[in-house]
Amino acid sequence: MGANTRWRPRALREQVVVITGGSSGIGRATAELAASRGAALVLAARDGDALELLASGLRARGGRALAVETDVTDAEQIEALALRALERFGRIDTWVNNAGLSIYGRLQDVPLGDQRALFDVNYWGLVAGSLTAARVMADHGGVIINVGSVVSDRAIPLQGAYSASKHAVKAFTDTLRMEIDEAGLPIAVSLIKPASIDTPFFEHARTYMDADPQPAPPVYAAEEVARAIVRCAERPMRDVAVGGASRIMAVGGALAPRLTDLYMEKTMFEGQQRPRRPRPDDGNLDVPQPPHRRDGDYDGRVMRSAYTRAMTSDAARLAPALAAGLVLAFASWPRQKR
Repeated sequence: MGANTRWRPRALREQVVVITGGSSGIGRATAELAASRGAALVLAARDGDALELLASGLRARGGRALAVETDVTDAEQIEALALRALERFGRIDTWVNNAGLSIYGRLQDVPLGDQRALFDVNYWGLVAGSLTAARVMADHGGVIINVGSVVSDRAIPLQGAYSASKHAVKAFTDTLRMEIDEAGLPIAVSLIKPASIDTPFFEHARTYMDADPQPAPPVYAAEEVARAIVRCAERPMRDVAVGGASRIMAVGGALAPRLTDLYMEKTMFEGQQRPRRPRPDDGNLDVPQPPHRRDGDYDGRVMRSAYTRAMTSDAARLAPALAAGLVLAFASWPRQKR
């Protein structure tokens, strides 16, 4: 049976949205934006106190938000998260798999145990969330939104395990989409691929470098990713690259891989490092760590993404149909006999 083409997502103000990794960064930005547009939120993260503080703030502003302390590496806790959402709000309309972390260092310097632990969060946590959401949504429909990365398409040095996990996320997401479509289930699956985003992600990362991690420019605001996620909750897209740099990197890696390698080797080692600042080198791999802000502490210019806003606009959505119409019109145009 083919995909269900009659189902359409609810308006965001009528939705119940689950967000993992909701206490800081992209997850927090998405929660704030979705709440401002009327969605009911179920927020998940390991730090229950920080999560409840965010949820109570959203409720104080008239929002509907439930905080559920959750470790996405535990499949039973993912199941419990879904159950709490159903008990509180009766359904789940959108599930955002956003929880993720990174480790910085050359591959030979990063212990295999750390790399496996990273995969438990970035990949297996997302898998468990996606499969749970798909089961819950099978009858009434919904949207699964997986947060990948620009490195889903193009690996970068000093974040080898992170790049590998995000490649795996893309493969899983593409496979899940095909299997859902073939089964005719009323579920849309979107993959969000941010470029460098100014969040505490870099402060939370474990590092095996002699320097602190930093986002490689150009760097975009967390709100840009939140806008893309919220857009897909109402009008799903297959893939959304957040930041023009994300798209350029992916295309460059596909068309000129060796040239892209050389560019990375010249820019991405130094570009991802900055002088040491007070921070826990262990990061949040084992236990959650502050800060729980939306924005990071990047010193340079933080950008908006005109590219992503254009690609997620209504005009861009109509572009394929308009292009097809032009092709048909040209093909049917009367030819002058010679």
